[in-house]
Amino acid sequence: MEKLKKEEFKNAIIDLKKEKNAVVLAHYYQEKDIQEVADYIGDSLGLAVEASKTDADIIVFAGVHFMAETAKLLNPSRKVVLPDLEAGCSLADSCPPDQFKAFVDAYPDHKVVTYVNCSAEVKALSDIVCTSSNAVDIINSFPPEQKLIFAPDQNLGKYLIKETGRDLVLWEGACIVHEAFSFDKLLKLKNENPSAKVVAHPESEPHILDVADYVGSTSKMINYIKTSEHQTFIVGTEAGILHELSKQAPGKTLIPLPIHEDNTCACSECAFMKVNTLEKVYNCLLHETPEINIADSIFEKAKEPIVKMIEFSALNPAPVEN
Repeated sequence: MEKLKKEEFKNAIIDLKKEKNAVVLAHYYQEKDIQEVADYIGDSLGLAVEASKTDADIIVFAGVHFMAETAKLLNPSRKVVLPDLEAGCSLADSCPPDQFKAFVDAYPDHKVVTYVNCSAEVKALSDIVCTSSNAVDIINSFPPEQKLIFAPDQNLGKYLIKETGRDLVLWEGACIVHEAFSFDKLLKLKNENPSAKVVAHPESEPHILDVADYVGSTSKMINYIKTSEHQTFIVGTEAGILHELSKQAPGKTLIPLPIHEDNTCACSECAFMKVNTLEKVYNCLLHETPEINIADSIFEKAKEPIVKMIEFSALNPAPVEN
């Protein structure tokens, strides 16, 4: 897309937002042009909170399908549109609702904590939802004797077991993006940049987290890097974060953690996130489609665990980390 055309789309999106009382919410992993027209950029928790308090008539969710579903659950009377319905999630796909229901039914004395990266149908089978920002605190909020299921990300689940000491029953799902990091390339980068600090998302595999200097959600990683006295960082999450990081931590050296494959892009990118484009954001706002709708039969059941999470986070704000 030519630069002039990009600017035309950006200006048109800004005009349409005013005309239609619309808001654009974008995840950190979206392409930079989309981030630049967004009213709010954040991780899953930040976006959920923002969606819960918007007064816009239309919410354009520049992210993936489960995120737009979350926004709709929190805004039943508002129109929620997603630039491309093909913007799915490998982690959400790894937990089919019918199979997960059978799994939950096998543990009747367990409460169910699900990561927000799942479908509305899976949320409807849950007691509370969490994000990587608040997962440790939510797990710790249950009495020690309460047995827990955690789904769908087994890597985040293993991290939570380590951090909380709880014996969680894990669903064996994973994010293909965070499982693509090359441990050998990470060690090579550390040798080449001995002063660099490694920051990683807890969806990454345990051997990556074991050598990380800091593990945290997308927003916490950004805060750690921008407030750190260190200057060089190896960043272990989807490469879209680098755009916002470069703005919030100017002058710092940011090295994306390479993936296994030898290809033209050595960094880890989510193909689902990158399905959305600036032109698609414009078109979905112009035509107010494709719209996200959720079946009445599961709507309230799926909404309840999200509301519980937001209320929990409001009462238990995360401390500022340095």
